[in-house]
Amino acid sequence: MFLLIPILLPVLAGVLVLALPVLHRRTPLRLVSGCVFVAELAAVLIADSSGVILTPALSLGDNLALMLSTDGMGKLFTLLVACIFAVVGFYAFSYLTHEEREWQFIGFYLLTEGALMLVGFAGSLVTFYMGYEMMTLFSLPLVLHERTPEAVAAAKKYLYYSSFGALCGLFGIFVLTPALTSAGFTAGGSLGGEVGGMTLAAVFVMLLGFGVKAGLFPLHGWLPTAHPVAPAPASAVLSGVITKAGVLGVIRTIYYTAGPETIRGSWVQWVYLALICVTIVMGSAMALREDVLKKRLAYSTVSQVSYILLGLALLNAQGLTGAVTHIVFHSVIKNALFMIAGIFIVKTGCTRVSELTAMGRKMPVTVWCWVIVSLGLVGIPPMSGFVSKWQLMTGAMDSGMGVFTYLAPAALIVSALLTAGYLLPLGLRGFFCGGDIKTENLEPDGWMLVPVVLLAGATVWMGIAPGGLVELGSSIVGMVL
Repeated sequence: MFLLIPILLPVLAGVLVLALPVLHRRTPLRLVSGCVFVAELAAVLIADSSGVILTPALSLGDNLALMLSTDGMGKLFTLLVACIFAVVGFYAFSYLTHEEREWQFIGFYLLTEGALMLVGFAGSLVTFYMGYEMMTLFSLPLVLHERTPEAVAAAKKYLYYSSFGALCGLFGIFVLTPALTSAGFTAGGSLGGEVGGMTLAAVFVMLLGFGVKAGLFPLHGWLPTAHPVAPAPASAVLSGVITKAGVLGVIRTIYYTAGPETIRGSWVQWVYLALICVTIVMGSAMALREDVLKKRLAYSTVSQVSYILLGLALLNAQGLTGAVTHIVFHSVIKNALFMIAGIFIVKTGCTRVSELTAMGRKMPVTVWCWVIVSLGLVGIPPMSGFVSKWQLMTGAMDSGMGVFTYLAPAALIVSALLTAGYLLPLGLRGFFCGGDIKTENLEPDGWMLVPVVLLAGATVWMGIAPGGLVELGSSIVGMVL
């Protein structure tokens, strides 16, 4: 039953923060939240090393059961959630200082973490779906936090898109469940019997549904709407972690439910690859022409998360390994970028890229961190992004998928060039352009700066020594292919 601890711990803490007035004051709020972040990370580490499986606590019928389990993919996801939520949470303590409703944000932030833990430790489709829906409902107030008309409109759009995606997932569960040979996730898939047209259609609908959270075209519209109005800590976890819940849904659908052989060479794989390649290039192109900083980063997420979907859709070992490693690399980098964007907004009031000139003279550490993680997202060695993008490139070239053998690598190259075009100029303008010659120090306090420095350092370290993560990715590949 130990797996319940990392799920219930942040949920109970979030309920207490929202319900107890004594925790609405800043000092006790930060003390309790900080202890929960540390305890949650420790609980996940213990759970990930335990290898336990919680057998169905409640049977809902044939092939339907509530089940928790640990496997390689779940371990990676839950550990990523625990680490990122802790880092961004400490950053939020300083960022939210000017907020009147800091306790509301922290309360729903903790509830969202608990829901994501349930998503990661889910051992069946029904359990996964429950955590997925809870994640949407708990993260909605993070988008709505500012309560401006723009925030309300963005929250509605986020809810509408998420509800559509959830309905698609539920449709797939209804169609596929009777044909499964096991109630729980099975490496390699558990779909039995002859695969007909309805089965393939259900798989495709599920992939589209989970693709909503991952920002897949044409269901990406909530990302550029929600990010500019949400607080920077919310934007960070929305882009860096919650989109990965959609990716995990795609992984569970292809590799643990339907099975890769079910869709290999079918129209599902071809159409899905086409949508992914369009998303990769379109997201980067939209980011290049966008001047609002957080909206630019949102379009970047649309493109970069589709890199992961590409690796999953290739259905070969190299592509899947690249997808698994890019889940971690993109999460680290994109959280850092949104946190730095939050620093720019808090310290200068500037929300547009064109307004951020000569920032390197006033906050050199912050701008250097921007440059480092930007190089990582472009894929320049020795940064971490190079490792995953190289694997994705070689996986695409070895896929034998006809036109996509050339089209997918071309999309990755074009997107990398566009990524350099929309990220690196801010660093160049920060250090080498004119503007205000005043050199007053605008660096943030340690609560905001240290998490950013840690993520920038992780971008370099994981690029120099990626062996452990690549080995984990290879072990997952070996189980499902």
